Amino acid sequence: MHQHKIKFSELILRAATWGSAMLTVCVLLYLIGFILVGGIPHIKPQLFYFTYTSENVSMMPALISTVIITLMSLVIAAPLGIFAAIWLVEYAKRDNKLTSVVSIMAETLAGIPSIVYGLFGLLFFVTFLGWGFSVLAGAFTLSIMILPLILRSSEEAIKSVPAAWREGAFGLGAGRLRTALYIVLPAAAPGISAGIILAVGRIVGETAALIYTSGTVAQIPLSPAQSARTLSVHMYALSSEGFHTGEAYATAVILMIIVIFINAVSAMIARRIGIRK
Repeated sequence: MHQHKIKFSELILRAATWGSAMLTVCVLLYLIGFILVGGIPHIKPQLFYFTYTSENVSMMPALISTVIITLMSLVIAAPLGIFAAIWLVEYAKRDNKLTSVVSIMAETLAGIPSIVYGLFGLLFFVTFLGWGFSVLAGAFTLSIMILPLILRSSEEAIKSVPAAWREGAFGLGAGRLRTALYIVLPAAAPGISAGIILAVGRIVGETAALIYTSGTVAQIPLSPAQSARTLSVHMYALSSEGFHTGEAYATAVILMIIVIFINAVSAMIARRIGIRK
């Protein structure tokens, strides 16, 4: 009787697991299909003109602005996150209070809503520093937002490097800095790259933080001090206006393809890390 109860409970758990998985897949497929059906018929050559007008509502300036803001954010956040991770793993002591504070702050920053980052960027970069609505203000705001993600992923990647490699480098006379830069960092590079790619995916899909910092001007920025809109902000602006809903769906298709590509590259890197391990 007891065995029958166990088998019955296992059957219920298995059915619940499969049902949850199928429901998730169905919802995902429905969302993808809904976006594709609504957006593909509106993908036209006019959407890829380099000059935005109220007639063509081109997404090309937003696409270029997305690339520029992404690169600027990574240039700011990636070195800080990687070298902070090296310090946490290779230099800081395990019982150091500063290490605990940095870890807690990184986890706290990772859980803050993006709208809060946008308000902070508006108050500090746009208003206090006087940068105005600009690419520079948006890039600095996003760099603060993705810094915890890069820090945590880099820290885990560096921790995964075998301790024997460090001991071998020390035995050959290499110092701690040389070991970290020439032994540990190259070995952890795939994991660090996966974290950076995930950060790129978050930047590409970010809207709230950029509306308050980089603005919504539909133009190709010629300098970091100019305002610009990314693809996600462009899609939000078109849908909120209500005059170009089809073009907003077309922008969503392009944005979805970019995000899927980024996630696929990240998964491929993660698989390679698993094979190497």
